[in-house]
Amino acid sequence: MATADDVGFLTDMLVTAVNWDPDREGVGRDRVLGDHHTAHYVEGWPRPGDLGVVAVGASGQPIGAAWLRLFSSGDPGFGFVAEDVPELSVGVLPPWRGRGVGRALLSGIARAAVKHGFDRICLSVERANRARRLYAAAGFTTVGSGPDSDTMVMVLSER
Repeated sequence: MATADDVGFLTDMLVTAVNWDPDREGVGRDRVLGDHHTAHYVEGWPRPGDLGVVAVGASGQPIGAAWLRLFSSGDPGFGFVAEDVPELSVGVLPPWRGRGVGRALLSGIARAAVKHGFDRICLSVERANRARRLYAAAGFTTVGSGPDSDTMVMVLSER
């Protein structure tokens, strides 16, 4: 499980997730942390209710992370559904994408969410992001759509 010691890596993975499209101009760490709409995914990690998992490579170095955070209706995340439904963030280092790391992270965070009594998790993903296919294959369904992105929910069962 991700701890307070992992906040730096979670922040790295948040920046990686924001910069999923290599054809777009990159958004730097300072800009991600300077914008409350993105920074609140990691600010004050961990808060009560926060859950996270970190994937490590053969050398023991972290290569990806998935984490859940509850938001309020007064300060929602991009994929906000309800105050009792935690929002998922996922980041995988580019060299490790397409190698099952994201799938393993999703499985691990879903199991942790069930153990902590959550019955659903949500997320927001841009439609052009190929991770959207991974989320759909893992059981997320679209519950809302914007111009370029979808809000998706996974109903959790005993995993």
